[in-house]
Amino acid sequence: MDFSVIGMWHSMGLPARLVVITLAIESVYSMMIIVERLIAFNRAREQSRRYAEKLRDLLPGHQMVEAAQIAGTLKHGHIPRVLGLGISEYNKGRDALNNKGPHDVGDFDLVEAINRALERATLRVTADMRRGLGGLATVASTAPFVGLLGTVLGIITAFQLMAASGSGGLASVSSGISEALITTAFGLLVAIPALMMFNFLTNRVEEMTVDIADASNELVDFFLKEGRFDEPLTNPGSGKAPPPAPRG
Repeated sequence: MDFSVIGMWHSMGLPARLVVITLAIESVYSMMIIVERLIAFNRAREQSRRYAEKLRDLLPGHQMVEAAQIAGTLKHGHIPRVLGLGISEYNKGRDALNNKGPHDVGDFDLVEAINRALERATLRVTADMRRGLGGLATVASTAPFVGLLGTVLGIITAFQLMAASGSGGLASVSSGISEALITTAFGLLVAIPALMMFNFLTNRVEEMTVDIADASNELVDFFLKEGRFDEPLTNPGSGKAPPPAPRG
């Protein structure tokens, strides 16, 4: 028996070939997911870093419109996608509080509205970051069983040939069994990298989720404290803290 890849392919029966083709499709699919997710995560990290650097200059100067506009240009970063929606909600809320319309229903809690916007954006961004990971987990869990199916079918075929030829012994079935075990080995080669990368990418998603939560909380804290320290803490000569400035 020719144990080269081409030789084993020619010696395989139709069921074993179908199993190998299925595993090859799963392998290509998992590699496409891995490459696409790695590129997306690296791009998200780079754009988020750039946006965080810009916010350090924009927030102290109360340049909220510019902060929202810049976030709109960084569509692949997880931080700008979430914080940008929160800042946009802040801008719209300030306008709504200052300009009452004909259908106005009264005042509302601006910080609560920002929190709701951040939660909505976090859910959407997290779901987008997890895109494809379910398929990768499916490949990692099913590839060994697909390979095992090919092995079982190959062994059945080997014993059928042995029964048809009337010969017995290990020598008569060793070539068929070795051919059948190839599919199990191929299934493991597909499943192991897929499982390792699934765990790695899942950890990356969890790290980015923590980054989003930290950045969102810091933004809300900034809005809560905004304007509180624009004036001196005490009035000259009185020793008392000034009254809080009106908000909104």
